[in-house]
Amino acid sequence: MATFITPLTPARSGIRLAVKDIIDMAGLPTTAGSRALAETAIPAEEDALCLAGARRAAGVGIVGKVNLHELAFGASGVNDYFGTPANPFDPALVPGGSSSGSAVAVAAGEADIAYGSDTGGSIRIPAAFCGITGLKTTHGRISLEGVWPLAPSLDTVGPMARDVAGVAAGMALLEPGFTLDTAPAVRAARIRPAGLEVDPEIDAAIDAALLRSGLDVTQALLPGWLSAREAAGAVIDGEAAESNRALLADPARRGLLGADVRARLEDGAAVSPAALARARDYRPQWQAELLAALQDAEVLVLPTVPFLPPPVEPRRPHPYTILTNPVNLAGFPALALPVPGAGRLPASLQLIGPPGSEALLLATAAIIEATAGYRRG
Repeated sequence: MATFITPLTPARSGIRLAVKDIIDMAGLPTTAGSRALAETAIPAEEDALCLAGARRAAGVGIVGKVNLHELAFGASGVNDYFGTPANPFDPALVPGGSSSGSAVAVAAGEADIAYGSDTGGSIRIPAAFCGITGLKTTHGRISLEGVWPLAPSLDTVGPMARDVAGVAAGMALLEPGFTLDTAPAVRAARIRPAGLEVDPEIDAAIDAALLRSGLDVTQALLPGWLSAREAAGAVIDGEAAESNRALLADPARRGLLGADVRARLEDGAAVSPAALARARDYRPQWQAELLAALQDAEVLVLPTVPFLPPPVEPRRPHPYTILTNPVNLAGFPALALPVPGAGRLPASLQLIGPPGSEALLLATAAIIEATAGYRRG
């Protein structure tokens, strides 16, 4: 099955946890969904630190390590070597990535909670396309020790589940002691970044969910959104090339990389130190712009992805991360929540909050979830 790279047999009862295969698990190899790693990978000597809470918690069983877009470096979720996890709505549609296996395992009922990673949208995009909930955590909140790096200054680990309560339970595993001890937001700012085209049905679904929620919604502008997207892209590409320099430098292993990932890594290697420095230097300005928007509202709201999941074939480039990777550049937390759409596929609403506001996002999402009327079948 393309969802799992290493299936396990947990206890018959309790929480079933799936783990993205960039997270080390003692006794199992970490492949990062890549043939270039899988053919020589050896079992990890110890768990990644982010697994400690799940290992200690009673009633949690790990159902396996799950597939992903190779090296966590792609947002479609397509994986030619291990196979592409099947979108539970329609296998002809992309599942989203890079945490494709995590999202599919949850949506298909094979796991209650899954751990994913998010560097430019890799938790939120597959959550959106598979109709589940996913939380990108504040950068630095969850340890990355023992997690295969992509762009370390942006990388995060976070939980995915069918609903808000499941994601909250996942946060409590990742960070023992985490509780929803914050009241939900009262004021929200609806963001419509200038120059971006969003499917009108998705915009309408977001607006309808907000209306039903009872939140006090205002409109806000973020003129730096596209600049932040460009800067985030440069940081991701440049740091990804550095993280995977050994694969690029070895002709045999470079030849085992998927064509799309190899091309992106080669492009990343061409990002100049000056260009990378300029991109990183934009971060404080962008953080200040987001914080300014959050002075008049407790959370920011916009779609997670501006379109519904496209077909797996033919393969075409899509701006998957245009509404997600600016959040990674800032390092702020963000949550993707399914809301009813006009057709059989849900839309996905994205909540953004200031650093450390995961409890606020979850409490607010619970209100929207309760009033939106979307339930997975």
